[in-house]
Amino acid sequence: MSANHQILVTQPGLIALQPTPIPTPADDELLIRTRVSLISPGTERAFFLSLPNTTDRYPQPLGYSNIGVVEAVGRAVTGWQVGDRVASNGYHAAYITVHAARCTPIPAALADEPAAFFNLASIALQGVRKARIELGEPVAVLGAGLIGLLALQLAKLQGGLPILSLDQAADRLPLALTSGADAALLTDDSLPAQMDAHTAGRGPAVVIEATGHPAAVLTALAVARPLGRVVLLGSTRGETDHVNFYRDIHKKGLTVLGAHNIVRPQHESSPAFWSEADDQRVTLDLLAHGRLTVAPYITHHFNWADAADAYELLRGWRRDALGLILDWTNHP
Repeated sequence: MSANHQILVTQPGLIALQPTPIPTPADDELLIRTRVSLISPGTERAFFLSLPNTTDRYPQPLGYSNIGVVEAVGRAVTGWQVGDRVASNGYHAAYITVHAARCTPIPAALADEPAAFFNLASIALQGVRKARIELGEPVAVLGAGLIGLLALQLAKLQGGLPILSLDQAADRLPLALTSGADAALLTDDSLPAQMDAHTAGRGPAVVIEATGHPAAVLTALAVARPLGRVVLLGSTRGETDHVNFYRDIHKKGLTVLGAHNIVRPQHESSPAFWSEADDQRVTLDLLAHGRLTVAPYITHHFNWADAADAYELLRGWRRDALGLILDWTNHP
């Protein structure tokens, strides 16, 4: 081991591949050599471009979906050994240190690239859990980006029927259908009639907002049936104007659920509120058993040295950029 590099935002819109020392693990940490990491296109684009509700502190490290191999084990760590494959929420870097309690073993049957979706799937899963979907309840997922597609699959596993994918871009609807949506609908003037046709005129019992766009919150509130649940899964970048709380929420008796990943319990799971560690284990098992499919979402591969090109792809919010994999296997 002789070198390390880490991806940083040094100022809004500027990516640097920073040479750094290889870290030494603390007593309760693992030193991990990264094999692949997955860019989160929504969150990382927001921090890259300094969009609303992100930090203004620089340099800012990026990444939280890391797949690697244990290189060294802290003195107080048990249950891990050098050579183990490990999933963690570590940054985009060739070598990282992570608390062992926040690391998850990867099933032997699961390849590195699909495993890299474990954390985004876990984030989607905690939002789906909070909805408490009952078997046979209609569910609408607003947004057919990466988080929306993962939430769609998980809501279907949870028993939602029908599962409706909603998006304003027609070119995203075919992938939603192949991901298991019972219908994929444009959010245009025809949406109310189409929603009625697919839900026996009642509307969805659950709406999962997965775009993070402020205006989409209004759509989510509008399409939910009376006494329905609206889950705000996407991290909204800005403020939603023209919300009439009497009309949109109070009169309909809606339950609105904030589903940011940081509100998880830190240790013990409970119904609808599982810990991060437990959900990450579940998503890795779902991926390994083929219950959750992500291969169609891998749209781009980049060598670690070309990381800046990956973020340039996101600058213009290209709709065809879903799963962006960074390959670190040839790092010195």
